[in-house]
Amino acid sequence: MKIPKASWLSLAAFALLGFQTQVSAQEHEGVTYNGQVGRIINDNCVVCHREGGIGPMQFENYEQVRPWAPLIQYKVASREMPPYAYDHGIGIQELQGDWRLKEEEIDAIIAWVNQGAPLGDPDIEVAPAELADPDEWNFFSQFGSPDLVIPSVSMDIPANGNDLWSNHYVPTGVTSERCIKAVQVKPRGDAKAVVHHANSSVETLNEEGEYERYGQLTEYAMGKWGEIVPDGVCRTIPAGSMVRWSIHMFPGGVGATAEGQMIEDNVVEIGLWLHPEEYAEEAKYKQDLRNYRISQQSDLVIPPNGYQMTQGFHSFDHPVRVDSFQPHGHLRMNAASLEIFYPETGRTEEISQISNWSATWHHSHIYEPDVAPLVPAGAVLVLKQWYDNTANNPNNPDPDMWVVGGSRTGDEMTHAWLAITHLDDEGYEQLAAERKEKEERSLAGSD
Repeated sequence: MKIPKASWLSLAAFALLGFQTQVSAQEHEGVTYNGQVGRIINDNCVVCHREGGIGPMQFENYEQVRPWAPLIQYKVASREMPPYAYDHGIGIQELQGDWRLKEEEIDAIIAWVNQGAPLGDPDIEVAPAELADPDEWNFFSQFGSPDLVIPSVSMDIPANGNDLWSNHYVPTGVTSERCIKAVQVKPRGDAKAVVHHANSSVETLNEEGEYERYGQLTEYAMGKWGEIVPDGVCRTIPAGSMVRWSIHMFPGGVGATAEGQMIEDNVVEIGLWLHPEEYAEEAKYKQDLRNYRISQQSDLVIPPNGYQMTQGFHSFDHPVRVDSFQPHGHLRMNAASLEIFYPETGRTEEISQISNWSATWHHSHIYEPDVAPLVPAGAVLVLKQWYDNTANNPNNPDPDMWVVGGSRTGDEMTHAWLAITHLDDEGYEQLAAERKEKEERSLAGSD
């Protein structure tokens, strides 16, 4: 039986875990909760592991943390926590909204547990975690409140039953063409437990007076943080447009946030942060968000207690910049990757790999603009996804089932959402030259 690439990577990670803990203990002596570890936990864990949070236990003080120290060590060392699955050491590592711990923080926690998880000086108090309101928008501290909030139609979701979908229109309220600075989709309150995904597209009136699709506004799936559009480009929302909602809900919920009860008045909101009106005329290049198919969904079949892998290829007749990468699947998907193939040289470049993907934490991996992949015309984006329909997959509800491509939670999907800035030759060459100049300055400064 052939083991998928992602599984080999996971096995290698666990094999190294024991060695890593030994090295950590030697390099970090005298690590204490009050001295260092408490701050790391407060800054990275308490946001979920607090009273009323989605974490299954509380980590707000030493007495709460100490009994869980061995489990914390295991989850941190295996990079299962914080829940941001993105491989280290492969491809681009400079990401916005990256929840991963730094290597030195992981080492400190490992050493602390190996040394008995000591409190340290009792007279030293760890500063409490600075926590935002859980109902606040994720970009509030960066951009303030959204300039525009677009709610869906309310819907009650039963405690159990089959998948539900809601497709309806609401007006955007936009009176002039605007450019999006950032966007977040947020289910209200307990609705986050049952909203599997919420896609929103924009439609405008055509010459016949009928609404037709203009483009994708955004996409939401469980655990998604949001999207930030790079400076200098425009993701457009037209004047007088309508949002077409397509919301998939799963009664009873999925994953750790599942409430297992009826959710009344389920509403999903889009928060939009907009540039000033004149920005639409100043931005030279457009960005769009699209669903890039990896293979035909009807062809996806995963046998009971088996594996599957899909791959797809996309190219452009003009240069582009890939601004973000978000793989999408359901309960059997467990890994994904993005590569670029250059036909002129035969070289393949690794961009991103996620070897421990989970449907309960969809992340739009937003590349820092100065390292986001620049793709010349004719180069090929290679998208791959892996699926594990065995009992080894902790998210798998039934490894004895045949799983096919489809929209239900128990089915599987095989696509990725990519935010793309569409360039011309001049813009591509300018960005490439700026990066080369920056790299040369960096090299000169290190002499």
